[in-house]
Amino acid sequence: MRHPLSLFNFCPKCGSNAFVENDFKSKRCKDCGFIYYFNPLAATVAIITNNKGEILVATRSKEPAKGTLDLPGGFCDSYETAEEGVAREVLEETGLKVTSAKYLFTIPNIYNYSGMELHTMDMFFRCEVENCETTTADDDVACLHWASIEELDCNDFGLQSIRKSISMFKKLYKNNML
Repeated sequence: MRHPLSLFNFCPKCGSNAFVENDFKSKRCKDCGFIYYFNPLAATVAIITNNKGEILVATRSKEPAKGTLDLPGGFCDSYETAEEGVAREVLEETGLKVTSAKYLFTIPNIYNYSGMELHTMDMFFRCEVENCETTTADDDVACLHWASIEELDCNDFGLQSIRKSISMFKKLYKNNML
């Protein structure tokens, strides 16, 4: 697939078509000097567990990876902290209100969207929620279910960073490191 910067032909500051490759991660306008850096987008993921040793798992209703398993989460909005973003996404996708979001780890990812590879920085949070038994699948989630942490198969998850996170979380959980 083409580098995402190849899709940007005009300077976003002055509109010039003299927008050229500066290096692997940036383009520079020959006319106004503006440099655009293609940095990763901030995304959050919620790991929600119950007292039965289960994790809340979603089924994706949209591409990419439609029909595969996923965890609640999504892109952060402007002027939003990662904690606010994960809480908003959990509410939008599950109907659950996050009461605590504790950072676990970060995994870089490539998210294919509309034929473009978006580089993301996926931040994973262990989230506590109010009344975890009353979920409502919404937004880009087809359905939700609780699955045994020990029995989760990473290969059932469609997105690369989610597969890696499930593996990492299972190890942390097994070793009582959470």
